[in-house]
Amino acid sequence: MGQSHSKPSWRATGKAILSNFGHAPNPTAAAEIPPDNIFVPIQQDNILPQIPISAHHPVPKKGIEGDGTMHTNKFYANAFLGEQNQAIWTHPYSVWWGKGTEQPGMINTWGMCISHIEESEVAFGPGDPARSYVNPVHKQSLILSAKELDQQTLLTTDTHLPFSVNINLNVPSSPKEPKITFPVVQGMGFITAGYRDALPSIQTGNKGFVDFSGPIAMGRSAKYRVKDMEGYDWLIYVNPTADSNYDVMKFFKLDPNTVVGPPGFKGTIQVAKNPIGAEGEAIYDKAYGSFVTEAQLTAVVSGDKGTYSLTYSKIGTSPLLMFVLPHHIQSLDPELRGQVTHLELRSPTKKVGVAVWADKLSFIEPNLPTTMSFGPWIPGSNARPRYPPEVLAFIAAVAEKDLRRVMNETIPIDSMYYAGKSLARFATIVWVIKDVLMNDALAATGLDKLKQEFGRYVANQQRYPLFYDNTWKGIVSNAGFTDPNADFGNTYYNDHHFHFGYFVYTAAVIGHFDPAWLAQGDNKAWTNMLVKDFAESDYRGRDYPFARSFDWWHGHSWAKGLLESADGKDEESTSEDGFASFAVKMWGKVIGDVNMEKRCNLMLAIQARTFNNYFYLQSNNINHPQQFIKNKVTGILFENKVDHATYFGDAPSLVHGIHMVPLTPASQYLRAKTFVREEWDAKFSDGRANQDDGGWRGVLYANLALIDPRASYTFFRDGVDGHWEDRWIDGGASRCWYLVFAAGLGEAGRR
Repeated sequence: MGQSHSKPSWRATGKAILSNFGHAPNPTAAAEIPPDNIFVPIQQDNILPQIPISAHHPVPKKGIEGDGTMHTNKFYANAFLGEQNQAIWTHPYSVWWGKGTEQPGMINTWGMCISHIEESEVAFGPGDPARSYVNPVHKQSLILSAKELDQQTLLTTDTHLPFSVNINLNVPSSPKEPKITFPVVQGMGFITAGYRDALPSIQTGNKGFVDFSGPIAMGRSAKYRVKDMEGYDWLIYVNPTADSNYDVMKFFKLDPNTVVGPPGFKGTIQVAKNPIGAEGEAIYDKAYGSFVTEAQLTAVVSGDKGTYSLTYSKIGTSPLLMFVLPHHIQSLDPELRGQVTHLELRSPTKKVGVAVWADKLSFIEPNLPTTMSFGPWIPGSNARPRYPPEVLAFIAAVAEKDLRRVMNETIPIDSMYYAGKSLARFATIVWVIKDVLMNDALAATGLDKLKQEFGRYVANQQRYPLFYDNTWKGIVSNAGFTDPNADFGNTYYNDHHFHFGYFVYTAAVIGHFDPAWLAQGDNKAWTNMLVKDFAESDYRGRDYPFARSFDWWHGHSWAKGLLESADGKDEESTSEDGFASFAVKMWGKVIGDVNMEKRCNLMLAIQARTFNNYFYLQSNNINHPQQFIKNKVTGILFENKVDHATYFGDAPSLVHGIHMVPLTPASQYLRAKTFVREEWDAKFSDGRANQDDGGWRGVLYANLALIDPRASYTFFRDGVDGHWEDRWIDGGASRCWYLVFAAGLGEAGRR
């Protein structure tokens, strides 16, 4: 495993499968890589000798064709997990394998079911505001199938890429090629099914088609207009291969639920929902015949401006139609504004998808946090806070006490997550003593102990050592090889950016104070290993998938890994998502990896945009239903539902606090002040923050520093009625850091 090797093009495997539908690949599909593209390798793939290699992960690879790295946390993981029949959300559509389902109101099918949900169909949870909302799962708007599919059908996937996958339906009677292939890409304008010598079947559930009309000749293709079981308008395009004499005009309604064509079809059938009548139909008429197969990401950062681009590969010659989300429209390159259409379809948990002509899309983030460092930070400023003598004296007394405590406490041994939080707390206390208090001798004592504790993990001598998982390609704790729930599912690739981000931050602080430490042993390589596991920047990486956690299309990470999920991927802690980006940014800065630092500045900018669109709910938010907005935060955001809760409780301090912790310089950038004010006034003002008597109280008051640093500082200095309790500080933070944070943001630190 220690040697690099060449691998076949990551585009090659599925291209042959897709192009044998008879269409010519787009000759301009390959992305032009700019010379200053920031997506470059971090370090050469090389499994460290102290990391054992495991070839037996408890989750089997179901129906996966081809080798290479696997995208454990991407939107399409349901296709190779569990029963393989849970939905995949491409936005605005969802697709899932029927797999012979027999449920009331559903068609028994072995084909691919397609769904699109309107807001009128959403189910809301109890309360005002509603505790949750969820889109109906497994509503069969349309079904693309074939007569040949039966109970022997198998689902396979190939060409697993960051933004796309191919899903195949195979039958034993056709062992060489799948009967139907679905190229699945985030934001795709059509659901496209590629058929090989099959009798196509198109169905809808429940009471059947309300209307079916056509055919309309479209060159060698044919168009049909249908209304699904709910009366919504869809368009169907039947596109035979160039060498076929197939009669596309012969589709007919076999029964109320089923439309069939003649046997022996080779080509594509494309379906799309049309909510705007003739105008929408004209848009689809311009785009049919082409289908997207994949996307490649490139980005350039210059100063505090970042531009990232998705270049789409397609098969066919028609212009490519893609749907994008609200944050894409906000940041779309102004030169592309003319490519935005009037066609919109609702996205399940992100309001509206807008159709755009999009062989290549570029997005601009103009305010990257390039000046952000370890200390309290004012956007756009390089100035260090100035602390009055009496403030420094109080912080010094608290910091010495905090340091004694962490030096005497045992790092949690059962959890990478809690160990990481403890080490990051330790590192921050050392930073306060060294960089704010200028107490070099005391800081050196703490730093030595911190290195010792961190070194145990670099040597892989903790209670549950890390393994390299050669099945799914990544670094996992061995705690979960027997217990899937161990350490929040780390072994199943849950939360890696949360868990490992704390270690990366700790390494950044150590390297900041002792650059020589970076060259000692495996310190740098081990930390880079963690970065590569959750934030690999090399499309062609051998040992880790590109950007395991962060979804560059959605603009935030997904925490869920190898767990089948009826509502798709999810995330409940935006703050730890942003902290992971901040940690890697600072690590890149410390080790001199300019591109790593640039990538994370760009990630932070995108996160600031998406968090304030989709997770932080100001009163003017239009991306969630009005019945839900007054919750002020989403809680857990899934691809298909939103639940104002956490996985560990539903008290307000937990639901809101998990989107605050840890409070860092990145918090000032990610959490808009207008939102923080609304949230505080609605949920925690007038003493309500004191209802939590544990560490979450400290989190709430540290968050208050973003809008009222004086009040925040006063709390951490005086407590309540002059009484202070250390239990008000959570296990990943320290009182001295909260004092520095609040004082640095407030007038107390600026006079």
